[in-house]
Amino acid sequence: MVRVPKLTRADVAQAARNPLLYIAERWTPSPRTVRRAAMSAVVMAVVIVVTGGAVRLTGSGLGCPTWPKCTDESLTATSEMGFHGAIEFGNRMLTYVLCAAVGWAIIAARSAKPWRRSLTKLGWVQFWVVMGNAVLGGIVVLVGLNPYTVAAHFLLSTALLTVAMVTWHRVSEGDEAPRPLVGKAVSQLTWLLAVAAGLLIAVGTVVTGAGRHAGDSSDVHRIPIDWKMISQLHADLAWVVVALTVALWFVLKAVDAPIGPLHRARDLFLVLMGQGVIGYVQYFTDTPEILVGLHMLGSCLVWIAVVRVLLSLRERPVAVAAAPGPVAEQPEPVTAG
Repeated sequence: MVRVPKLTRADVAQAARNPLLYIAERWTPSPRTVRRAAMSAVVMAVVIVVTGGAVRLTGSGLGCPTWPKCTDESLTATSEMGFHGAIEFGNRMLTYVLCAAVGWAIIAARSAKPWRRSLTKLGWVQFWVVMGNAVLGGIVVLVGLNPYTVAAHFLLSTALLTVAMVTWHRVSEGDEAPRPLVGKAVSQLTWLLAVAAGLLIAVGTVVTGAGRHAGDSSDVHRIPIDWKMISQLHADLAWVVVALTVALWFVLKAVDAPIGPLHRARDLFLVLMGQGVIGYVQYFTDTPEILVGLHMLGSCLVWIAVVRVLLSLRERPVAVAAAPGPVAEQPEPVTAG
């Protein structure tokens, strides 16, 4: 039976003063554990987007009509609020799971040896983005699902996903200055691809804001723009992103780039093809809820693939301490006689 050491007053005081430092001094996670902790934040960033979409697609956006409490009288959903209240309140509770995942990533990064300040900072950036998006989510409810605030809520979730992906990738890198693996022209083409993909996602939020899934059964304000026109623009941008992806793959092949960027460009193309199929099918079938939800998941996967392409264009070698060489034998002193 393992004996649990008793905490002294000094331990309690130190834990209260700086809990991260207290844990870091007593625990050293393996690199694999740190990487898994970072990945848990990525997974939850995707889950919170998908479940948020489920709230809207089931018409549960105002299932809890106020914020931060569910109703003026109750902090939680009540049985009288039915299915919609349970869905909306459940999504709010998942924010705490997301916070736990981000907190786990911060603790693991802070406890790793040697401590890498850059990883811990990235974890804290995630935390504050989550807090900001939680407040924005409350504003979305208080303004009655205004489509512009809903779009901002989704875009901030995409920003969280970006930081979470960068954190996960940086776990397996060092802290040296990044070294490019491709030329400047290839890097510029990749950034153009990333900008186009970001614009594609932004226009997608406008499609959502003008579409028929308002998020609640009541009369919710929609973006006053022709839905078919903005959907066509969204489709055109998707083909631009596909074309840039194909061009990037051929350029990487032509310049004999490392296998990493080639594979990431290939992965992005495959994800785009899957997302495109879902997008066209949902358009021609009058946007059924299940396909819209899958399209939101696909949006996250597309952006993850874009971020991975960007990160694959450079490397940060892990600094390795030089091993001491063999001590040279000293010649014996020559003595006379």
